[in-house]
Order: sequence, then C-alpha cells, then structure tokens
Amino acid sequence: RSLGRIALILEYTRMGEDVCLVLTGGDRPHCGAVAVAQVRESLSTRGKLSSTVSNITLLGHKEDVLARRLASRVAVAVAANAVVCCGIHLDDISADEITAILDAADDMTNEAIEGLKP
Repeated sequence: RSLGRIALILEYTRMGEDVCLVLTGGDRPHCGAVAVAQVRESLSTRGKLSSTVSNITLLGHKEDVLARRLASRVAVAVAANAVVCCGIHLDDISADEITAILDAADDMTNEAIEGLKP
C-alpha cells in the first residue's frame, strides 16, 4: 500500500493451525520486532477469546508496539496463534506519517484477517 513517500507490504500465511504475518516498508525494510500471540480463553469473559503476547525487539527499533497490537488482533480474530514480524524505516519520518502507517497497518491487517479466516 502506497502512503505518499512510503510503501507498506503485508504478507501472511497459515502455518498449519497458526498464522504468520510480515509487515515491511519504507527506505530499508528489515526485522525490527517480532510478536507472538498465543490465543486463549479470556480471563475476564467466559467464552470470549483473548491472547497473551510476547515480544522480541531488536536494539534501536520501535516496531514492537505495532507488532504486538497486530499479533493480538489477528490471534483473537482467527482463533489461532499468530506471529508478526515487523520492520518499517523511513528517514526523517513525521508524526503524520507515523499515524498514516499505523492506520494503514490496521486496514491491511483487517484484510489479512479476512483472508486467514477458515
């Protein structure tokens, strides 16, 4: 998806019962953070799904919050464990560009969720 001077790419696949998503973009796509969401029953609402998420973030990277949010959303939406690898870099990024990336990542994740549902 093109957002002015940045392009984002979201790839996804099923790995047996689990799912894997890779979100990259910008000047230098890379591995900045990985989040693993394990789907489980909600601790507060019986019959509802939730997830527990673990992160690994490479030194100096800030994609951990985005990877964590996407992994949790996907795990709950498709009732499967989910891994998200995320690496987006744009030199001299502005606050508006960050907001545009977060919004686009949410939209792209919604599309992936539809593609991953059985």
